[in-house]
Amino acid sequence: MARTRDPTQEAEDEEEQDRLSYRQRRKKPARVERKELGLSCMLNTEINAVLAVLRRITDSNSLDENYDSSLFNSLKSLRALLFKPKQEWRLIDPSIYLSPFLDVIQSDDIPIQATGIALLTILKILNSDIFDEKTPGAGDAINAVVIAVTNCRIEMIDTTSEDIILTRVLQLLSGIMKNRISFLLTDHAVCTIVNTCFQVVQKSASRGDLLQRNARHTMYELIQTIFNRLQELDVRDGKNESNVNDADFGYDLDYSGYGARSATDIFHFLCSLLNVVEVMDSEGLTTPNSEDNFQLFAFVLINSTIELSGEVIPKHPKILRMIQENLFHSLIHYGTGSSPLFLSIICSTVLNIYHFLRRYIRFQLEAFFTFVLLRVASEETLPQLQEVALEGIISFCRHPKFIIEMYVNYDCDPLCRNVFEEVGKLLCKHAFPQGSSLNGLQIQAIEGLIIMIQNIADHIVDDESSTSAGSYPVEVTEYIPFWVEKSNRNEDLDTWIEYMRVRKAQKRKIMIAANHFNRDEKKGLEYLKVAHLVSEPPDPKAFAYFYRYTPGLDKNTIGDYLGDPDEFHLEVLKEFTGTFDFSGMILDTALRTFLETFRLPGESQKIHRILEAFSEKFYDQQSSELFVSKDAVFILCYSLIMLNTDQHNPQVKKKMTEEEFIRNNRAINGGKDLPREYLSDLFQSIATNEITLFGQSGSSGEMDLKWSDIINRAKVMEPFILSNFDRRLGRDMFATIAGPAVASICATFEQSDEDEILHECVEGIFAVARIAQFGLGDVLDELIASFCKFTTLLNPYASAEETLYAFSNDLKPRMATLAVFTIGNKFGNSIRGGWRNIVECLLKLKRLKLLPQSVVEHNITSSTDYATNAKIDSGVILPPSDNTISTTGLITRFSHFLSLECSEDSLTLPGCEFEQNLKVIQQCRIGNIFSGSSSLPEESLQNLGRSLIFAATGKGQKFSTPVEEEETVEFCWDLITTITLANIHRFLVFWPSFHDHLIVVAQFPLFSPCPFAEKAIAGLMKVCLKLLSSYQSEKLSEELIFKSIALMIKLDKEILETCCENITHVVSRIIIEFPATVQTPVGWKTILHMLSYAGRLPETYDQGIEALITLMSDETHMSRTNYASCIECAFGFACLKIIPLEKSWKILDLMASSVSLLVQWCRSGYSDPGSGLSSSSNSSLEDNMKPLNSFNFTMNLFLRVADSLRKTSLVRREEIRNHAVLSLQKSFTFAEDLGFTPANCTSCFNLIIFAMVDDLHEKLIEYTMRDNSEKEVRSMVGTLKLAMELLTEVFLQFLKPISLTSGFRTFWLGVLRRMDTCMKADLGNIVETRLQVMVPDLLRKIITTMKEKEILVQRDGDDLWEITYIQIQWIAPSLKEELFPEEDF
Repeated sequence: MARTRDPTQEAEDEEEQDRLSYRQRRKKPARVERKELGLSCMLNTEINAVLAVLRRITDSNSLDENYDSSLFNSLKSLRALLFKPKQEWRLIDPSIYLSPFLDVIQSDDIPIQATGIALLTILKILNSDIFDEKTPGAGDAINAVVIAVTNCRIEMIDTTSEDIILTRVLQLLSGIMKNRISFLLTDHAVCTIVNTCFQVVQKSASRGDLLQRNARHTMYELIQTIFNRLQELDVRDGKNESNVNDADFGYDLDYSGYGARSATDIFHFLCSLLNVVEVMDSEGLTTPNSEDNFQLFAFVLINSTIELSGEVIPKHPKILRMIQENLFHSLIHYGTGSSPLFLSIICSTVLNIYHFLRRYIRFQLEAFFTFVLLRVASEETLPQLQEVALEGIISFCRHPKFIIEMYVNYDCDPLCRNVFEEVGKLLCKHAFPQGSSLNGLQIQAIEGLIIMIQNIADHIVDDESSTSAGSYPVEVTEYIPFWVEKSNRNEDLDTWIEYMRVRKAQKRKIMIAANHFNRDEKKGLEYLKVAHLVSEPPDPKAFAYFYRYTPGLDKNTIGDYLGDPDEFHLEVLKEFTGTFDFSGMILDTALRTFLETFRLPGESQKIHRILEAFSEKFYDQQSSELFVSKDAVFILCYSLIMLNTDQHNPQVKKKMTEEEFIRNNRAINGGKDLPREYLSDLFQSIATNEITLFGQSGSSGEMDLKWSDIINRAKVMEPFILSNFDRRLGRDMFATIAGPAVASICATFEQSDEDEILHECVEGIFAVARIAQFGLGDVLDELIASFCKFTTLLNPYASAEETLYAFSNDLKPRMATLAVFTIGNKFGNSIRGGWRNIVECLLKLKRLKLLPQSVVEHNITSSTDYATNAKIDSGVILPPSDNTISTTGLITRFSHFLSLECSEDSLTLPGCEFEQNLKVIQQCRIGNIFSGSSSLPEESLQNLGRSLIFAATGKGQKFSTPVEEEETVEFCWDLITTITLANIHRFLVFWPSFHDHLIVVAQFPLFSPCPFAEKAIAGLMKVCLKLLSSYQSEKLSEELIFKSIALMIKLDKEILETCCENITHVVSRIIIEFPATVQTPVGWKTILHMLSYAGRLPETYDQGIEALITLMSDETHMSRTNYASCIECAFGFACLKIIPLEKSWKILDLMASSVSLLVQWCRSGYSDPGSGLSSSSNSSLEDNMKPLNSFNFTMNLFLRVADSLRKTSLVRREEIRNHAVLSLQKSFTFAEDLGFTPANCTSCFNLIIFAMVDDLHEKLIEYTMRDNSEKEVRSMVGTLKLAMELLTEVFLQFLKPISLTSGFRTFWLGVLRRMDTCMKADLGNIVETRLQVMVPDLLRKIITTMKEKEILVQRDGDDLWEITYIQIQWIAPSLKEELFPEEDF
């Protein structure tokens, strides 16, 4: 009852207040005053509306009079104050004008219309900003509103009216949380709001769709508002939150604002909605019931909370722990048997959790992929479920860090599954076409696979931190405990990356060991030692972790090993048991977890040892004091195993009852009984669920069993490793799926006819190539080999017409061709065997005449190109090199290529198909492959050259005509020449292998040197010219190219005739322009050999002679290296019949005068024949001069000259013979300063002069025996006369050293014998000889000189005088008295 006051006093007070209010209003600005009055009018309207409804109901006497009076009075009192406020509205306690409306809401039996108006009024007040956070009592007021709305009384009239009220309740709850002073709400109030809203959501499930949608939308907005606030919380909220009980909604009022406490409880509340699941199974399909609808809504809300506050959740351990333990368990549980909609929202939620919280969910994430995504996507489930699972996997793959972090955290960890590899191979499996057309699942899978590959490729190419891709694969060279993990936080990046690569290598070795182990236990364990996975001496922990975490091991063998009584086996068993964490587990769960990893052996003693180890571990980790000793655990474990056999063995007819089980386990706990409830629970658990060994598929039951183990492992293992892409890791991870990935992409390209899919496949192979360039050459070769098949160019059974038709009328072959040559352009650095396929495609295009005339062009400077601006004989011109091809440019080119397709009308135009084909080939930029080959590494370049050389031999090809064969060979050699010229700066790096290939092809059984050798010579001569034109030519390079040229000449000697003009032109240029560059005997020998052959042909001999004369005329060009070859070549030219006499004389004179060079070299002290010769040249000299092995280098060269002149003296032309003899005489004159020894002189006479005289005399006798040979005899007599004069002059020139030899007597008899032969030559009556006149004169001259030099004198013991006397009597008796008067005797 309100206190009564004096009416007079009240009137006076009101009058005074009116005066004060009037004066205050007079001081306010007009705008503020209007606003204040507007608020008063609004409140007045709302009060009148409520009063009107109440009066209408009062008339029907439906309300209690007292209750009616109190509500009316409070509303009227408020109305009386509206236009007479003592101060501004924002300074008035909101409870004054809110309380009447709150009373209406909370009052019983109030008309539903009045409740609706009151709710709407409160919402208007909140939205009108009448009060703010600075208003006195604002916190109490807004919390009071929450309490009132929560306790709202609704008169049940009809569902429609109730729905309206519930809708306004929802609007008001949303308005409260959206209000700017909502932060003044207490945690309890916020939780109350959420709880109230959810009650409306539950009630709306049986109402109309509109209310249901409004309720859920409001709930969603409330959650968003609350968790948006979580990011603004201070440290105080985080600390307070840790003291909150998860299920406790009771809070003391704290008007400082809600925070982490309410967020924690709300999140727990949302997770609790997932704890109960009722699944209805109908014909094998999982159909969600009505409660599933709430669970789905709960997932949506949870996903929203993660999206909004994921970044700050790590600061709130309770929420984080709920996500790790409760939420993930529910996500996996629902994901294994849910509808597509459920699975989709679950995947989105996990993706958000991964993005924000992956450092804290390492093992949970592995479990989700193992038990949900990989299982659903791989099993024969609903196609819709498979598609959702695949889409979920692809969504993860789109995350820029997902695949690298999966690889680092799981695939590189020997204790985890290969998540990345399994995901990649799963996509490959689904992407691989199974029928004639692609279905939606296959298209989805191929898109996901390409996304994954492109993700790797983009990061590998953009990786600037890696200077190289490192070696692949990594080898394990030393023992490193594979179960020990290092974080990347405290390690150098390169060190950590190499460590991860080694761990992955260890994991591969472990799987190999597992394979051996399953076939032979001893071999498997021995392999562990060989692979450095076990230390020396062996560490039992290594074997324990091998048994514990290696998938696929034979569990029977593991059980037998662990139960063995050997001491080392017992240590392994102890370590094996130590890998488990049984904290918080009940006994049967722990036993199931333990026995899931192996199968108990049948021998009782082995079972005893294993259970004893388990019991000790479980007893040490029990959280309660239930068991007094490990013996009690051991006994109960045995009892559980026997119970399991009893309950689930079909041969046991009479099953043990619960009472019997409890009775059997009395007094086992240190003489006391275990709690009956505990034993009863164990019995029910075993009876209901058998202890079995699960497979590797990952079932729901297996996940539930393993969940505790997963959580325990997560507590002690390293957290999730956050990693950036590294080129080495990216390459390694792709290598694990490279084979299936390439096969799937190629198969999809082959099977599909849709342009978009074809385009995606081409982008996919480009991504593969971008990765493979960093050390995966085999993958790139496989890719090229596979894609070349789609060009239709390599079909051996199709005719040229069929191939051309398919190429011209199908988009796929042209795309494949463009892709293959684009890879060759961009990624040639990594191609090895794939060059063979590319070359084969190129040759087929050549035969189909699809190559334009401007494919390749030589990159030789004008100063060295013997045919400036001329095309290659094959008609192929290589464009300028341009290696600046970006990956973006490749894709752009394909987009442009797709636009080249002509319309149907244009296809009917003449030549349109041909023009289209040319455009495609131009897009291929084939020429850049060869002209830009300077950037290719050594191995790739060698493989390219090998492919071209083998293709030039026609290996594996069929030619329809000889012309086609010749064109193909010529084309190949043009390309070989092009890549050689482009890489001339590293000729020594690649040409040795090229030369070896030339030797190999020359040994092919059916090899035909024509036209191979002919075209090879043309290309090799160009290369030779380029090499010699270099500023500094290396001797080894020069020797290599000339060896190859010599090999081609040896294969087909006729090519010197067929290519004589070309060869002579090039050789002449070398001799004239680059004589100083040729430095090796092999080079000069080959050059001059080709030059000498050119002199045999009328069209080239003149140019060859001029080149030789030019060379020999300049002493600076004659060197120790080329001297012998020059003399040999000069001899060949001098003896030719077709050469004019003047030219022959000139050559002979040059040969004779060249001896002066030998004198200079001799004076310079040069005598080592090996210093300027290679081993090959030495052997060549020895072969040609075997009789002269004893002479020094200069003397050997002189003998070459003299011998060549001797041979020339035997030719048929008299002028040349005579000039040769005279030149020989000159050469001996020049050679006087060579320092002839007596032995040298004797040898010169025997090998040169005596031989020449004997040969000339023999020819003279031969001519005399012919008929009508008078002319020839006369000419030969003249030559012989000159030879005898040469003999005399040289004999006298070297008389002194010759006389000192021990064989001088024999030598002198040889001279006299040849004089006698000439003197007595029987020439018949053909011609009057002059020899009989000449010989006495020569003898007179010789003997006189010998006497003057006291060589021919009478001495005791020397019969030279007597012998000479006797010979003179025989040869020329007329000289006897003159040369040997009687007084001399």
